[in-house]
This record gives sequence, structure tokens and C-alpha cells, in this order.
Amino acid sequence: MTGTNNQEQAAGITQEGRFYSAERLHTMHDMMLYIRRFEEKAGQMYGLKKIGGFCHLCNGQEAVCVGMEEASESTDYMMTSYRDHGHILASGTEPTAVMAELLGRQGGIVGGKGGSMHMFDASKNFAGGNGIVGEQVPIGTGFAFASQYRNDKRVSITIMGDGGVNQGAVYESFNMAALWKLPVVFVIENNQYAMGTSLSRASAETHLFKRGISFKVPGIQVDGMDVLEVERKMSEAIEHARSGQGPIIVEMLTYRYRGHSMSDPATYRTRDEVDEWRTGRDPIARLQKQMVEAGLATDAEFKEKDKAIKKDVVAVAKAAEAQPEPAPSVLWDDIITDEIPHAYPYPRQVG
Repeated sequence: MTGTNNQEQAAGITQEGRFYSAERLHTMHDMMLYIRRFEEKAGQMYGLKKIGGFCHLCNGQEAVCVGMEEASESTDYMMTSYRDHGHILASGTEPTAVMAELLGRQGGIVGGKGGSMHMFDASKNFAGGNGIVGEQVPIGTGFAFASQYRNDKRVSITIMGDGGVNQGAVYESFNMAALWKLPVVFVIENNQYAMGTSLSRASAETHLFKRGISFKVPGIQVDGMDVLEVERKMSEAIEHARSGQGPIIVEMLTYRYRGHSMSDPATYRTRDEVDEWRTGRDPIARLQKQMVEAGLATDAEFKEKDKAIKKDVVAVAKAAEAQPEPAPSVLWDDIITDEIPHAYPYPRQVG
């Protein structure tokens, strides 16, 4: 890895009593930067009409994706809304399979049939990518119920946006999770806008980490533009859930640099507001500054990394685009099964 050697690996950064080795910091930085460049390439390909349908980018929110993945175990479940590219990349899914899915290609992570909003990777315990607002919250609660039933010590990391948090099913999920002390961390990605509506215009209580108070679900607020704070606070939240104390809400204060989706010009925001978040709070620049000041890397090394990552993303896009589209016959695949799951002691009528 560029910019690291044995001496640097023995060094690192300590924040609030938690030590981050140089190697781990470089790993987190590189993944955030990879997600940023991947999303920029996806936006470019959408503009060229190579990606169809909806496409929701997460530029600016990379620290949330990477910090949560760093804090969790590989056996933990994760599910999110339709802004899912960054999360599935952070989970370790092959980037070419993600890009191929965006392009509707046969080698996509769900065979080119799901597209941008429905990424899914069972091998990484990543359950989507869900297109309906708030849909993933009761699903994530169900995963937590299954974990508790099996006593397998897995945690369900269930992510929603500041718009999705106002859905009724979210509060039914909070209530059930609290009643049964389910091992679930409800993460609210508060990027300040639900589609084009600001948080203050849509929510009477804008401190979203307080939304579980009436259900006795504790909550914390986190700077979602600081990957190290995200990792620390999520580690604490995951331990809370895993130890049998029940659900917890984590509100990530973050910001998306692009519109809600590629069809959104984001004219409801001022240029000054966007520039303030981009220049003053950008998660990648923030970590780079910390690492340079700690002597763990140089600006020149980060520039070289950026060139290498951009080159890799271009290669990924070319490889994905070269794949064939799925055959029309696969439209009928994964729709129905003749197999009766063991949970059903009697035959079911289908259709």
C-alpha cells in the first residue's frame, strides 16, 4: 500500500482513548476514496445513458459507509435504503459486480435484474438495497428477531434516511425491537434532505436520535463526516445490541453532495451551503489532514493513490460494460420455487 512501511504501521492516531494503526487508517481512507471515485464514475455513465432507471449516489457520505463496516463483524447483517452503492462496496463485494449491476449486465451482483436500488450480497450478509422508503426497517427488525431466536450473537445494522424515519412501519419496528430486546442498531443517515425537503420542514423533532424515547430505545448523535467517530460510536452501539441490552438508534449527521438521485438538480440548496460541507467537513480530506499531521502519509502519496484508484475504477467500468445483458428467459428466475421450506410442515398452494 502506498505510503506505508513497517515504521508507519507501528504508528497511528489515538482519539478518545482508541488507537488506530497507520495500516488501518490507510485502509479506511482508501475505501472512502474508492467509493467517491466509483460514484463519480457511476454518475458519468448515467449521464451517458449507460445506466438506466434510478441512481442514487452517496458522494459525501463515505465516512458513514466505511466507519460502520469497520465497527461491525463480518457475520452481522446489514441492510439499507436505495442509496446503497457505498455500503455494499464497503462490505467487500467485488466492484465489477456492483458496476455490472448498475449497467444491467449478466455479471451484476443480482444478475443485472436489480439495478442501482436493489444491491444484495448474501455472502457478505448484505440484505439490500431496498426501493420502498422505510421498507428495510421491519426487515432488519426481522433479521434481529432471527438472531435472537437462534442465539447466534449477530447484530442487525438497519439503515434508513431522515425521510424514511417518518414512516409508520419504522415506529412499529422500534416498539417490537424494544419489547423483545432485539439485537438491532437502527442507523439514521441524516443528510439533511428527504428528496428535496429539508429536515426542518418535514420533522417536528429534528433531533432524530430522540425518536425512540417513547419506546425506551436509547439514541446517540454522531458526526457522520468523521470516519473515526463513526467507527467508535458504532462499535459502542453494536456492543450494546450484541450484549442483550436491546436496540439503539444512531443518528449520523452527514451530507450528500449530489441531488437526491441523478434526476434531481438540487436547486433547493444554496451553493454556499454545499461548499461549506464540501470544503469544511469533507470526510476524505479530513482524514487525509489527520494522517499528514501525524506523519503517516504525505499529500503527494495521497495524489498517487487517487490516480491509481481512478485508473482502477475506469478498468472496472470497462470490464462491467463488456459483459452481456442477461437473457430474457431469466425474467422468470427467482420468482417462484417448487421447494417447500422446512418451516412449512404442510404443502402450500402457489398461485
